[in-house]
Amino acid sequence: MDVLTLDKYDDLLMTLQQEEKDLQFSVFTNETAYRVGNRIIEKAMKENKAIVVNIRKNNELLFYSRMVGTSSNNDEWVTWKNNVVNHFGHSSYYMHVLLKSTASTVEASGLNPNDYKAEGGAFPLILKDEGIVGTISVSGLPGEEDHNMITSVLKELLLGK
Repeated sequence: MDVLTLDKYDDLLMTLQQEEKDLQFSVFTNETAYRVGNRIIEKAMKENKAIVVNIRKNNELLFYSRMVGTSSNNDEWVTWKNNVVNHFGHSSYYMHVLLKSTASTVEASGLNPNDYKAEGGAFPLILKDEGIVGTISVSGLPGEEDHNMITSVLKELLLGK
């Protein structure tokens, strides 16, 4: 791996860490989950993309939608990616990039690869004064796109971007 590649990973990892710092909620209710989930679905519809959206707080399912063109396989991916967030405390895409940058795997971390998939699409639901309380997850697109589907909506809602 050359220096340029390492720098690229470092820059992306810093960007992903900054997202986790910036995209935090003061309060997150069932109504918030509904608004966030619907915004993600609306964005996917506008972009003609088929996804599953799953929002959990304290392991309780607050929002779920499966668009035509997705399947129960996407639900499995949501579970696997959520497991990564819950274990490592970072987005599944952050962990994907981190493991790739160190040529490591979930398995090398001592986790069962049948239960944990470090691929983009699960973002930690973070309350400012509490920390991680759940996950906002998307499945159906390549990992980076799943991740960006979530973060672009959160940036609109939380940062006005």
